[in-house]
Amino acid sequence: MSTPASISVLVADDQHTVRRGFTAILSTAPDLTVVGAAADGLEAVRLVQETSPDVVLMDIRMPRLNGIEAVRRIAASGPTRAIMITTFDLDSYVYDALAAGASGFLLKDVTAAELMTAVRVVARGDALLAPSITRRLIAEFANTRPPAPRPYDGLTAREREVLRLLARGLSNAEIAAELVVTEHTVKTHVTRVLAKLGLRDRAQVIVHAYESGFVRPVRSLETEEDGRSRR
Repeated sequence: MSTPASISVLVADDQHTVRRGFTAILSTAPDLTVVGAAADGLEAVRLVQETSPDVVLMDIRMPRLNGIEAVRRIAASGPTRAIMITTFDLDSYVYDALAAGASGFLLKDVTAAELMTAVRVVARGDALLAPSITRRLIAEFANTRPPAPRPYDGLTAREREVLRLLARGLSNAEIAAELVVTEHTVKTHVTRVLAKLGLRDRAQVIVHAYESGFVRPVRSLETEEDGRSRR
C-alpha cells in the first residue's frame, strides 16, 4: 500500500485515451500516484492484487470482465475502494455497481479538479454519492430489485435514525444538525451502523437501506423536499 502521504490509484478503462488522460491528470497531484492502468476487467483485478492501490477508477463497460463484476471481486478480496466511471449520469449499471461494492461514480467528462477530489474523498473512506444522485438512482432502480433482508434489529433507535438520514444522502454535518448532536457523535453512530450491517461505506448503506425496504424509495424523499421548499 501507499505511504500516508500518497494515495495510490489504478485506472481501468478500455479506451486508451481515457486511461492516458486520467493518468496524466492524476500524476500532476503531489499526493496521488498512479500505480497502473488496465484495459479490461480481468487485467484490473490482477493489477489490484499485484499493486494493492487505495483507489481504482473502474469503467463500467469493459471487455472480458465488466466493471461491476471486477469491482465485486476487488471488494471481496481487499481494502481497495472503487469509483465507477460512466458515460451517462443515469447508467442502468450504476446501481448494480454500488451494490457490488463501489464507493461512488463519476462521469467521463469530469474536470481535473473533480477527479482528484473524488479520489481523495473515496480514499479517506467516504462515499462519492450526492443526495440528488441518490434520489435519481433509487427512483430509477430500487423498486426493480427484490427485497434483500438485512439484520436491522441489531441497531439501536438512534442508529436507525442515522441510517434513515444516511439513506437520504445527508452528510455527517447535516445529520448532526438534524439530530441536534455533535458531528463526532454522528461519526460514531455511522461507524457502528457500518460494522453491525457488515457494510464498507455510505454508498452501500444507501443501497441496502432501500433494497431491504428499511427506507421507502423516491416519493417520500421528493415530497419531503417539496414540503421544505414551501415552508
